[in-house]
Amino acid sequence: MAKVNATRMELLKLKKRVKLAKRGHKLLKDKRDELMKQFLSLIHRNRELREDIEREIAVVYRTFMSARSLMSPEMLEEALMLPKARLNVEIGTRLIMSVQVPQIAMSQEGEGILSYGLYNVPSELDESLDALQTLMPKLIQLAEMEKSLELLAAEIEKTRRRVNALEYVLIPELESTAGFIEMKLDEMERSALTTLMSITGKLRE
Repeated sequence: MAKVNATRMELLKLKKRVKLAKRGHKLLKDKRDELMKQFLSLIHRNRELREDIEREIAVVYRTFMSARSLMSPEMLEEALMLPKARLNVEIGTRLIMSVQVPQIAMSQEGEGILSYGLYNVPSELDESLDALQTLMPKLIQLAEMEKSLELLAAEIEKTRRRVNALEYVLIPELESTAGFIEMKLDEMERSALTTLMSITGKLRE
């Protein structure tokens, strides 16, 4: 314990600090709990979206491999060389419990992802590219969710450390110091009272 002045003024200051620390502790606990609630909700949605994407990617991969087996590498490269669509992605931010998380907006320019004539191109390639085009917004949404989860997890950990520091270090130290000062003040009062009684007794003699 650091050296402190055992005065009533110091005791009042410490009691105010304890009160303030306890209020901050409660606010941080409430923040941590709400962050956990948001985090778990996002985890649930993320899991569902990831499962959907994995199923759809399997379809894209299967149909693309089927198309590839029916085409020469040159034909496939030529078919995919000049897409007619352009995908624009804008990354902004939004707040979840004062945590800045990404918000991704997507827009498409052009007629579509298919840029080739249908002659000599297997329908499996069309199916694969159409499925990929449908899947793209979900992939972007998944990226947004997973980055948000990463940022929320970091904020939860930071808040947890601050809650623990207040609960197990700062508040106990302040209360211990306040208790020490109260004890010293009581001792000083008793000593002063004993001295006063002794002086009074001597005066009566």
